[in-house]
Amino acid sequence: MYNQVLSLSRYALVILFAYYTYSCFAALRRHIDEERQEFLFFRQTACMYLFLLLANGILFLTTFDIGIVRLLMMELCFFIATGLIYKFIYQNASVSVTNNMCMLLAISFVILTRLDIDKARRQFVIACAALAVSCLVPLIIKRLPFLNRMTWGYAAIGLTGLALVCFGGAETYGARLSLSIGGVAFQPSEFVKIVFVFFVASALEHAKDRRQLLMATVIAGLHILLLVASRDLGGAGILSITYLVMLYVASGRAAYLTLGGVLVSAALFLSYHLFAHVRVRVSAWMDPLKDIDGAGYQISHSLFAIGTGGWFGMGLYRGMPERIPVVEKDFIFSAVSEELGAVFALCLIFICISCFLLFFNISMQISDRFYKLVALGLGTVYATQTFLMIGGVIRFIPSTGVTLPLVSYGGSSLMSTMVLFAIIQGMYLMREGAALERRI
Repeated sequence: MYNQVLSLSRYALVILFAYYTYSCFAALRRHIDEERQEFLFFRQTACMYLFLLLANGILFLTTFDIGIVRLLMMELCFFIATGLIYKFIYQNASVSVTNNMCMLLAISFVILTRLDIDKARRQFVIACAALAVSCLVPLIIKRLPFLNRMTWGYAAIGLTGLALVCFGGAETYGARLSLSIGGVAFQPSEFVKIVFVFFVASALEHAKDRRQLLMATVIAGLHILLLVASRDLGGAGILSITYLVMLYVASGRAAYLTLGGVLVSAALFLSYHLFAHVRVRVSAWMDPLKDIDGAGYQISHSLFAIGTGGWFGMGLYRGMPERIPVVEKDFIFSAVSEELGAVFALCLIFICISCFLLFFNISMQISDRFYKLVALGLGTVYATQTFLMIGGVIRFIPSTGVTLPLVSYGGSSLMSTMVLFAIIQGMYLMREGAALERRI
């Protein structure tokens, strides 16, 4: 009987998530009426809560761990509080942005509870702290009109944070990524991504000639070089692509995009020859089975997990994702694919795409050039990080060691991404306020 319930439940989880995914894109339609949109948002919320309840029910019936029930109760309170904050404090906030953030967090809580409930508890605590911080961000965006004039302040913060990691950070898997203060480790580069976007947006807005544009490019290049010196090539790639996209949109000159692409390609070539761990990752990417017990172990077992899961997954606790090293961070997409299935994993990708489309849509509707570039830059950061993570897991590109935003385990990544979503909410509220003023 239990096996039949488990088998049916995995289909139910996929159906709930597939409908949620459909509603994301249905709500993005240009001419959808407000009543239909609110109905879709209500169903999105219902799908998220049903998914959370059903998945945790399976986890409890498998382990009979009462800690799962306690954690579920706290998660439900967290999501209710999040919804109330954005509904009553920020009444014109984007429901789509809020719902997508909550859905991705729900997936994170479920899969981390399956992998390691202690890490799921820590992720939940960090999410609560991040919510407390991020719920103030839209208000700050609205009340501080001088954010576009802090160009060199952003540069100083970003370069200082990266320099501290480069020269005093702890090394993890060949790269210097984190600092430890009072026994608490965090990754400054996760927050520097956001500061970097504000720097580039401010610099490009105030660049009146080629000399100023060159100065902005040099400072942006220093950010990237510090990441390369720290051997954080995933972070360097994210900042490089983000700068090129923002520069192209601000200038409208495709030549900058072409030149930037050539320079990035040259940097990748040099990194391959300079850093041994990069050569190891490239070798594992090209032929993981050649050294399956060594460098290719992680990517090989990632591919095995994805293939084993099939379309509808093995079911929670029916797979073996724990065989993949660092599965809760760099390879959580493999765990999702194995136990929840390829259909669920594809829907997860589409949810990430819908987030980028939301960010891009908000950017296009903002009249202020600075905030337009900020929204575009943050959307590019999010999309690039998602692509690098999933691309590395499925062996489309070499693994870069970046996390899947809001889903992977990791305090700095989770907090910075929730702040990123809150900044987008702040700019959405600015857009709504400007539209209301025009109507009046």
